[in-house]
Amino acid sequence: MAFTVILYLAIIAVILVSFWKIFEKMGHPGWKGIVPIYNIIVLLETLGKPLWWIVLFFIPIVSLVVWIIVLWEWNKGFGKGGGFFVGLLLLGFVFFPILAFGDARWQGTGQPQGFPVGYPPQQPPPPPRAY
Repeated sequence: MAFTVILYLAIIAVILVSFWKIFEKMGHPGWKGIVPIYNIIVLLETLGKPLWWIVLFFIPIVSLVVWIIVLWEWNKGFGKGGGFFVGLLLLGFVFFPILAFGDARWQGTGQPQGFPVGYPPQQPPPPPRAY
């Protein structure tokens, strides 16, 4: 029993430290990665997803689907492929430390931050032509 508790606490500690390092790689202060709910908000903003998605994380079954979508985007942001995504999904306690302490660099998702997905920022009007 005691061994199980110690193992469980060790896995939690490794994941917390990994989230700290991953958020630093993404350009955020590390503490934002370990604060519950706030880390999801920061992650959604970074991935360019609408903030109302946070509500979906509180709906049973829907939260699993949303987490898979967010995890896939997060995975792509680090330039990893499908195999690494499956590893993150099924063995996160192994693959999050690999992402945190490995040579992976945050490349971004291609979505501009601060704008909803599918709505690019307004382009300025072209300058008037001179006659």
